[in-house]
Amino acid sequence: MLIVNCSQVITLTPSPQRGKQLGELNALTGAAVLIQGEKIAEVGPEEALLRRFPSEPRLDARGNAVLPGFVDAHTHLVFASDRAAEFESRLQGKTYQEIMAAGGGINATVQATRAASREELLAQSGGRVAGMLAHGTTTAEAKSGYGLELEAELKQLEVLLSLGETGPLSIVPTFLAAHAIPAEFAGNADGYTRKIVEDMLPALRAWWQEHATGRLLPFVDVFCEQGAFNLVNTQEILKKARGLGFPLKAHVDEFENLGGCRLAVELGAASVDHLVKTSLEELHALARSETVAVSLPCTPFGLSDPHFTNAKEIIAADGLLAIASDLNPGTAWCESMQFVIALACRYLHLSPAQALTCATINAAAAINCADRIGSLHPGKDADLLILSVPDYRQIAYRFGGNLVERVIKKGRLVVDRTPEPVV
Repeated sequence: MLIVNCSQVITLTPSPQRGKQLGELNALTGAAVLIQGEKIAEVGPEEALLRRFPSEPRLDARGNAVLPGFVDAHTHLVFASDRAAEFESRLQGKTYQEIMAAGGGINATVQATRAASREELLAQSGGRVAGMLAHGTTTAEAKSGYGLELEAELKQLEVLLSLGETGPLSIVPTFLAAHAIPAEFAGNADGYTRKIVEDMLPALRAWWQEHATGRLLPFVDVFCEQGAFNLVNTQEILKKARGLGFPLKAHVDEFENLGGCRLAVELGAASVDHLVKTSLEELHALARSETVAVSLPCTPFGLSDPHFTNAKEIIAADGLLAIASDLNPGTAWCESMQFVIALACRYLHLSPAQALTCATINAAAAINCADRIGSLHPGKDADLLILSVPDYRQIAYRFGGNLVERVIKKGRLVVDRTPEPVV
């Protein structure tokens, strides 16, 4: 198809943007986008493309903005039940750590997820996938981590593979057995760490080769945090995962600065995520690396916490910055990257152009996919959004609604919210 009548075509850059370059949109006016098969074939002046491809089916953007599909680089998509009562407890003054110590938090979701069948998880997660897609997310990283035992963790991965195969949302899986210490290992983080290193990771590799033939290995992630996995535990897990060929990620410094950021960078992790309490020294080391800093502004917002990632320091140090939703049942049940962009502008102090870049090409880099998604360039997947407004800045300016009118995934129109004509 040939997408015409666009107010703006936001192409971005084919590679992620560092530091002061962040926000280079390469916005075109009077341009059209040619899609052939699943790929972008050409982006250029509309008149020229219409002359060269007069018989190509046309999709009218109705004078609105066209941009790459959003990439959500950090989600906990597969889980059962909810934690609305926990949210109410936090409003009454209990802290996240107090709720976890009383058996709530992650472990509450673990119990519900362990008890749920594969079919129940698929149905509940499928609803969230539909919400993400409707709001413009075309690719998402998604973690296990609510099983904390091998069988339940693999059940979550199986659901993620099924969701990715049935589409249209592309899913990049992550194994997060190191999300919390399960109840059966209470007070024995070292014992659970040995379980992950000696049993779960080798079993995961064998299972993946059997059930996901031809697919790249999933990421392995660790929650390096007070009350979860300390620096020694984290190092053991990540080193073992790296030795087995898994790409790495790490949750770090959400509540305490334990040194996990520096460790993950030294081990070549694709991203480190949260980064709320990270020291300036570690932020600068991160900025000198190819590891992407992923900020999750919905999480402190959901916790009513005034502390957010020091995005400006990362940018000033010439680092790679992305944003993501952290979609999860405890702190950030958010399916809209549009809302993440709005928060990033207000609390990370990004410009609308910077926030959009962080939600597209830089987020793609955080999941090792920047070579095929995240910008509108020939040869990349034809993952595009057509807004209901002519100016991309409206995404950051407005919040609480949905400004995505149509979603194109690998050349197919998969969401169409175009208003019916009034007669």
